[in-house]
Amino acid sequence: MRPFFLVFLFASFVPQTLVIAAGGSREAQAQQSITDRSISIPEWSDWKRVLFLQDYNTRIVVLGTTLLGMSAGMIGSFALLRKRALMGDALSHATLPGIAIAFIVATSLGLDGKTLPILLVGAALSGLLGIATILLVRNLTRLKEDAALGIVLSVFFGAGIALLGIVQQMKTGHAAGLESFIYGKTASMVASDAWLIGSAGMICVLISVLLFKELTLLCFDEGFAVSRGFPVVFLDMILMGLVVIVTIIGLQAVGLILMISLLVIPPAAARFWTEKMVNMTIVAIVLGALSGMIGSAMSAVFPNLPSGAMIVLVATAMFLFSMIFGIPRGILIRKLRRYELNTKINRQHLLRGIYEYLETRGLLNEKQTLESLPVPVETLNQMRSWSLPALKKIVKRAERERLVETIHEDQLQLTEAGLKEAIRLVHEHRLWELYLITYADVAPSKVDQDADAIEHVLEPEVISELESLLIQQSTMGVIQSPHAIEIDQKQTNPQNPRSQGLT
Repeated sequence: MRPFFLVFLFASFVPQTLVIAAGGSREAQAQQSITDRSISIPEWSDWKRVLFLQDYNTRIVVLGTTLLGMSAGMIGSFALLRKRALMGDALSHATLPGIAIAFIVATSLGLDGKTLPILLVGAALSGLLGIATILLVRNLTRLKEDAALGIVLSVFFGAGIALLGIVQQMKTGHAAGLESFIYGKTASMVASDAWLIGSAGMICVLISVLLFKELTLLCFDEGFAVSRGFPVVFLDMILMGLVVIVTIIGLQAVGLILMISLLVIPPAAARFWTEKMVNMTIVAIVLGALSGMIGSAMSAVFPNLPSGAMIVLVATAMFLFSMIFGIPRGILIRKLRRYELNTKINRQHLLRGIYEYLETRGLLNEKQTLESLPVPVETLNQMRSWSLPALKKIVKRAERERLVETIHEDQLQLTEAGLKEAIRLVHEHRLWELYLITYADVAPSKVDQDADAIEHVLEPEVISELESLLIQQSTMGVIQSPHAIEIDQKQTNPQNPRSQGLT
């Protein structure tokens, strides 16, 4: 009986033990899934689910953040050009006390204090109070606007944190969930939130389109707008109201701390791609929409990554790309233009130096053709204070353009095309010298360097205007130099250049 009893006891005990162990393992897995913040590589099914918006919550979040990015890019373009970008930062921080007060008041009246419209109304009123405080501090004191922004930002945000501490101690409610307005909680967005963001954002975009001309004039030339009778104060109030609306509706998505990024980063990135206001707003809208769309999608693929932070990081990546590769104003294109300009300036200085060297020695005949005399490289090096390696590079570029020819290693000679280009450059340089001496009272001994600084950007229309303003005292079609040309006399003798071995 005893062995049978032991077997029965073991058979009845083991399944329960396995069930308990299995239940314990499931609880451990659930606990691990809640606390686990590791990031794993998603599978294709996860990418497919997000890319094709198969989940209802994903569709709501992507739609809401995309519409928010569009409206923020549009309004942020005007705020950035109006130099009111940091106003949105102060405004977003100033909304926190309003959120806490709205929760306290609604809870005291027996309402649901965490209803989004109630919290947004409180945030809007607190934000407007913050803007009014900034304007009062700026207009009634001698403090600048940046000081007023810093005061309002820190004081209102500190007051909001203190009020959240009071809310946490209330018996009628708790502050759980209100902290999401600080950092954003896009994943908790529901359909009503997306509709609110979309409708408010589209209203802001529509107002901006209707007042596009007036707001553009306000941003670029406020004085001219006043002289033309435009209501500048009213337009400024409309612009700040649009900033308030966009900031308030963005609190749920990215939070009050990161909301300023959506107002500043897309327009700042768009500024690198265009010089026109219309194109800038379009590019800012596209970049803002892509930031919200891609950022929220990345957060859906990687659940442990916060949506607000991902939206900002995507916008930052677009900004860095625009800053480097932007066509009109990017770093690379500016470096390329600077390199081309420096190459052009060095080539012009080389040709002008050769011409002046030949001119001072009478090596140009009346038909402006060259005698068969080369120019020493060492003399050109001393005339322009080039280093010898740099001068050799300049000479090689001029040779590739068939402007000069190297007779020996240390002697150069102008080609026919190089002579024509040198004549044009010397003529334009001396036009500027005469203009500066005649109309700017620049001393002849100092005019050469001043003319060097501006002659390389002359347009044909400017040259024609200069020629019409100045009395032409030219020799062989080239204006005579109004000052003495300094050339190292130790290298050559002007009285007898052939005696120095220049043949």
